[in-house]
Amino acid sequence: MTLVVLTGATRGIGEAAAVALGAQGLDLALVGRESARVEDVAARARAAGAGTVSGYTADLKLMSEVRRLADELRERHPQIDVLANNAGALFTSRQETSEGLERTFALNHLAPFLLTELLRDRLAGGRVVTTASDAHKTGRLDLEDLQSEHSYSAMRVYGTSKLCNIMFTRELARRAPGVVRTGFGKSDSGLVRVLVTLAGPFLRSPSSGARSLVWLAGSPESAALDGQYVVDEQVRTPSAQACDETLAAALWEKSQELVAAR
Repeated sequence: MTLVVLTGATRGIGEAAAVALGAQGLDLALVGRESARVEDVAARARAAGAGTVSGYTADLKLMSEVRRLADELRERHPQIDVLANNAGALFTSRQETSEGLERTFALNHLAPFLLTELLRDRLAGGRVVTTASDAHKTGRLDLEDLQSEHSYSAMRVYGTSKLCNIMFTRELARRAPGVVRTGFGKSDSGLVRVLVTLAGPFLRSPSSGARSLVWLAGSPESAALDGQYVVDEQVRTPSAQACDETLAAALWEKSQELVAAR
C-alpha cells in the first residue's frame, strides 16, 4: 500500500488533499500544528476510504520540531512512498522564531528542505511533491539577505519562499536522479487570508487547488516527472530565476548551513 506523508494537512489545500488521497485508498501520515484538527481530518480521510491513517503534530517553523517529526516518522515508517511538503503560510510582519529564523523562510522553505533531507533514505524510489505557487514570480532571491533583515514586504517574502521551493526541488532532482521523483503542485492557498477581500471571487476552492498535489502524489502518469513545475496536471516553465541552476546550488548550501546550526 502506498504511504503518503502530507504536511499542512489540516487546512485549505492540505485538508482537501488528505480527503481526496484517502478516497484513493492510500495510507496516510497527516501532519498539522493542532492535534484536534489532525484527528478531525484523519477521521474524514478514513471515512473516505483511506487505508491506515496516522496523525502527527508539529510546529514546522522550528527546525527542532522538524527533526522530532522526522524521528517519529522514521520510527513508524520504514518506507515512505510520497512526501508531500504542503505546509506554508504568509505572515504580514517580520518575526523571528525562537531559533532566530525569519518565520516565512523557516516554515515555507527550510522546513521542507530539512524534512526531505532527514527522510531521504526512506524515500528511495518514492516522490517528493512540494506545493509552490505562481507567487514565486514576484520573489527575488538574495543570498545575502535570506532572512529579510534589510527590508520586509509580506508578499515579496512569501513569493521568494515559493521561489525557494522550486529551486530546492529542481536541485534535489539534480542531486538525486532516479532516486527521488520530484514535482510541484501549484496553489494559491497562501494568498487567501491576505487577499480574500480583494481577490476572493478569483481564488480557487481548496479542492480545486489540491488537484495537482493529489495527481502528483497518487497518479501513475506523474511518476515520470522529475523536478518539473506542474499547474493543473500540466508541466509549466517557472520564472527565469527559478531555473538558475547556479543560484539553486548556492541556496542549497546556504540552507544546509542554516539548518545545521539549529
